[in-house]
Amino acid sequence: MKYTPLNSQLYIQNRKQFAGQMKSNALAVFNSNDIMPTNADGTMVFRQNNDILSLSGIDQEESILVLFPDFYDKSFSEILFLKETNENIAIWEGHKYTKEEAKSTSGVQTIMWLSQFESVFNTLMAEAEYIYLNTNEHIRAVVEVQTRDRRFIDWCRDKYPLHKYERAAPIMHDIRAVKSQIEIEALQVACDITEKGFRRVAAFVKPGVMEYEIEAEYLHEFVRNRSRGFAYTPIVASGANACVLHYIDNNQECKDGDLLLMDVGAEYGNYNADMTRCLPVNGRFTERQKAVYNAVLRVKDEATKMLRPGNIIPEYHKEVGKIMEKELIGLGLIDSTDVKNQNPASPAYKKYFMHGTSHHLGLDVHDVPNIYKPMKEGMVFTVEPGIYIPEENLGVRLENNVVITKDGTFDLMRNIPIETDEIEEIMNS
Repeated sequence: MKYTPLNSQLYIQNRKQFAGQMKSNALAVFNSNDIMPTNADGTMVFRQNNDILSLSGIDQEESILVLFPDFYDKSFSEILFLKETNENIAIWEGHKYTKEEAKSTSGVQTIMWLSQFESVFNTLMAEAEYIYLNTNEHIRAVVEVQTRDRRFIDWCRDKYPLHKYERAAPIMHDIRAVKSQIEIEALQVACDITEKGFRRVAAFVKPGVMEYEIEAEYLHEFVRNRSRGFAYTPIVASGANACVLHYIDNNQECKDGDLLLMDVGAEYGNYNADMTRCLPVNGRFTERQKAVYNAVLRVKDEATKMLRPGNIIPEYHKEVGKIMEKELIGLGLIDSTDVKNQNPASPAYKKYFMHGTSHHLGLDVHDVPNIYKPMKEGMVFTVEPGIYIPEENLGVRLENNVVITKDGTFDLMRNIPIETDEIEEIMNS
């Protein structure tokens, strides 16, 4: 791994929180993700399952975490099973965790090799009444391949059909919703790396550069700062491309007079930044571009003020929509008649601002916590309003990442230029 491991106290505390929400005499199992194949003998880069990661910090394939707080032998209340290395694995794949390294990283005191799992698990299951198993329950998840968790569920239910099965996901969503200071610091590093990439790109962009060249500039800066790379597939969209919300081709020339929308973020230690900025390709905003840009910026600033403990995302989005409505009227894109005659289920502003303003952020870019539960201190959100005008080949979205505090927010991207005069200055310096 490129990143410096996080403090093991994070994982110790997370396991304590999970155990505190388990039923009596219950056992929980968490599996690593698979290494996914491509073609022939190729594989994708390994990406750890974020739930076992948040409970152990173990960033390695074929790992299993078992929690059984009520087991009579307390040395078995937490067990981490790891792939045992050998000379051949070391030559072909490189270093794997030793037991001591895994203990230091995770804070789990009992480390065993994976070959011991079935025997030890059978002993534990003989005493357990409830079994917590894990699945991906994100409300927008699309899962078309059988995961390691899914295979384990099938194996466990077949071998132990009379136990009572419970869902681990709701507890994990609750634990992962509120970030610890250790996690916020990791997110800050991801945002700081993103800032370095942005400043590099702002000095690089000019008429004639290709969108993919800009993508390459970001990647260079991210990786040289110990990031694995992009937190998600980057959007580098010039001109009309900015009106395609999930544009990822990044293959067009940036032309004089275009506005360039860049939705990119660095990953650090598996935590993700999620930034959007817009640059005038020639270094100067037109009056129309500036008007639309500043309208989006005002909506972002007002939306940020509404991110407070106790607020709920669906209600918050409705209020942001009212602010956007006023800005669109001011830009001449809709009028009072459009608003008067609008379908409440599809407000007039949705023609030019068709997505949500905020989502949870953390180990997942669209993080897993429940959007219908009230906001709490320590939650991290994006703030990303936008205005998209296809008939003008103009799209503007601005996005920062903020932490909910006791009486407001703390902006993790406070140092990334966003005002139009700042943008022009950095591009022309």
